[in-house]
Amino acid sequence: MSNTEKMLEIKDLSVIYETDLETVYAVNGVTLSLEKGATLGLVGETGAGKTTLALTLMRLLPERTGKVTSGSITFEGENVVELPEANMRKIRGDKIAMIFQDPMASLNERAKVSYIVGEGLMNVRPDLSAAERDEKVRQALLDVGLLPEFASRFPHEFSGGQRQRIGIARALIVEPEFI
Repeated sequence: MSNTEKMLEIKDLSVIYETDLETVYAVNGVTLSLEKGATLGLVGETGAGKTTLALTLMRLLPERTGKVTSGSITFEGENVVELPEANMRKIRGDKIAMIFQDPMASLNERAKVSYIVGEGLMNVRPDLSAAERDEKVRQALLDVGLLPEFASRFPHEFSGGQRQRIGIARALIVEPEFI
């Protein structure tokens, strides 16, 4: 794939949340594209649909309430909206990573940082030994400005900013093509 080819293309995407009481139109007719190696920033007020767009791309919308009503999301030639879940899990674990905006809600409070950051490697790089995985976790923590000794701690022992760095390390460690 050359740098001028589209890595991501979203066409006329609309997403709703339905409850017994109301229907919320969270994303309405979004169209955008991103070339490999490019950077794209989404800016908007609270409730504008930025997180819903990211969750839709990752196929992490709440099953009971979230629903794509129209449009497509094509990532490297595959429509992720229609992709079987088994195929999507492979893409999510290997090619796409997400840094969640609320680190407390996205980090397992009962797991040590070493497990949280290294968990993705167990799926994406099962060929790594425990020692190699530990070294990658150590380096990922250093890369985001955290001390390697923090690997033995739990998320509640950190400030909000440090928790966000743990989430960033978790996303970066698998070396995704798209974050």
